[in-house]
Amino acid sequence: MAESVIGLYKTECVRHEGQWRGVDDLELATMSWVWWYNEIRLDSEIGYPLEFEQDYYRQMNAQQQPLLGELSLH
Repeated sequence: MAESVIGLYKTECVRHEGQWRGVDDLELATMSWVWWYNEIRLDSEIGYPLEFEQDYYRQMNAQQQPLLGELSLH
């Protein structure tokens, strides 16, 4: 699995962008690519990763909220 992510990174970021002026430029491009990979790209399994995660936590919080007048452990 990690090999396919590294290959994707090399194809989409390192080789696609072309010649790098230095390590600093490559580091900035890498950070940008990782942000895109984790936050923006569409995932074929779940659709939109960020929205999926937000929906999950919204549902978890709704289930854990005590009813009005009910004692809470928090």
